[in-house]
Amino acid sequence: MPTKSNNIGGHGGARPGAGRKKSAVKDKAAAGNPGGRPLLVLDIPEMEGVEMPEPHNFLSAEQRDGNPLQARDIYTSTWNWLKRVGCAAKVSPDLIERYAMSSARWIQCEETTSKLGFLSKHPTTGSPIPSPFVNIGIQYMNQANRLWNEIFQIVKENCSTDYDSAPSPQDDLMERLLRAREGR
Repeated sequence: MPTKSNNIGGHGGARPGAGRKKSAVKDKAAAGNPGGRPLLVLDIPEMEGVEMPEPHNFLSAEQRDGNPLQARDIYTSTWNWLKRVGCAAKVSPDLIERYAMSSARWIQCEETTSKLGFLSKHPTTGSPIPSPFVNIGIQYMNQANRLWNEIFQIVKENCSTDYDSAPSPQDDLMERLLRAREGR
């Protein structure tokens, strides 16, 4: 009888983001550094004059319906939050742009679903089918959440100040979605 081997099958090993997440430096220090390894606490204040990197133009490009994409606003609010918690220099602007674009596209799909409804016509049979914007929106929402978790992990690992008290851009996303549904 064949036995199951961990190396057969080409399953590729550990997945990105799998496993236990690193603890925050602040939590390790508060617990008395239980691992005993030296803690790298970065209490370097943001330098005066550090400007937000200019986001790319595609983050505010006019969409087919004539409205601008909201990604630039999400980028700006995320950058400002990172600056408030002292981690703006530690997160790549490209990562913030990807998060902002995914979040804006998710909001755009939700707006389209609100306008057009949950059902569509099948292109050949004409039968009702689920709207493709629902699944596309779910994919963008999942991508935005993964990117936000990546950003927040960087903050958690590097921030020795209280980052929980400052409202995060992730909280602001739901507010944007609700305003979009009201037509504001």
